[in-house]
Amino acid sequence: MASRPGYVVIRVLVVAALAGMALSPGQGAWAQREPDEETPLFTFRDSRITESSGLAVSPTHKDVYYTHNDSSDGPIFFAVGADGRTRAKYTLQGAAARDWEGMAATKDPKTGRGVLWFADIGDNFDGAWPDISVYRVPEPTSVRDAAVPAVRYRFRYEDGGHNAEGVMVHPRTGRLYIVSKEFAGSVYEAPKRLRTDRTNVLRKVGSAPVMATDAAYAPDGSSFVIRTYFSATVYRAPGDQIARVSMPQLEQAESIAYTLDGKALLTGTEGKNSPVYRVPLPESVLRETAPSPAPTPTGDAGKGAGKGKGGATTLVADAREDTGADAGVPGSAVALWLAAAAGATGLITFIARRTR
Repeated sequence: MASRPGYVVIRVLVVAALAGMALSPGQGAWAQREPDEETPLFTFRDSRITESSGLAVSPTHKDVYYTHNDSSDGPIFFAVGADGRTRAKYTLQGAAARDWEGMAATKDPKTGRGVLWFADIGDNFDGAWPDISVYRVPEPTSVRDAAVPAVRYRFRYEDGGHNAEGVMVHPRTGRLYIVSKEFAGSVYEAPKRLRTDRTNVLRKVGSAPVMATDAAYAPDGSSFVIRTYFSATVYRAPGDQIARVSMPQLEQAESIAYTLDGKALLTGTEGKNSPVYRVPLPESVLRETAPSPAPTPTGDAGKGAGKGKGGATTLVADAREDTGADAGVPGSAVALWLAAAAGATGLITFIARRTR
């Protein structure tokens, strides 16, 4: 992510505060992870992949994963195999890459072809850009270097500019959503029909965890997940939280995606030779998002409610027992973050005065 010097300082202090809270006792029942869950699924081996910011699983090519760099690169993305080696590099024709922060992959229900979405939505100045862009690209049919056509959709938020890093597309409806990365983040919904001849307006439909870095829909559309620096939160719908899921400790958690079967999450980070981890979803979450069985006339519809809270090492908390808390990060974090930001501002002012 491209940053101003002051922003870098604030970001360092915020992350430090986050790290301190994540390690301090009394901030939530963070379950211990099994040792084998800390083994990466694969590691990016391409020296050109230095800031993996978006991640998606190919809906049509077996064992192919897509990623793109942050703002340090052009409008390109990579197809990577299960061994972490790059199989193809693609360039978007007629596209720009101001601050690419996320991507999504879906399948066109009419044609069965894959569709890729690239979100140029980063805005470290929180509203400096008059609009943001998302590119829709037909998934390449062959895994080899090529230039691919792209359709650009321009957006603006109904309530002013925001910094954002999360993009997700509902696999059944094709509806696009943007998740802002802020202390008081939000989920924004795009119009049902996107227009290329004018700016599309993003409408707020729910809140998001503090400092969200990515988001993704489950392959069946039953739920979606929002990633933060230290955890992930699964939702049934905007504002309808199911559970928080612990994540591997990463240097800078930037991406999240579902596996094709919807039973696990993939998460990655920035940096050279950065790893991608596979995190199985707890059984309780899978039960919550499974298709509802046909109703029975026995009157026992409520039987079994509340089951499935134990046994899943990655389940952090059930949303129904955690109302009022910021998803993904304890609610008490906000005050410390604001204090960190205030301290950073004072530090920047002091340095600026000393260097005049």
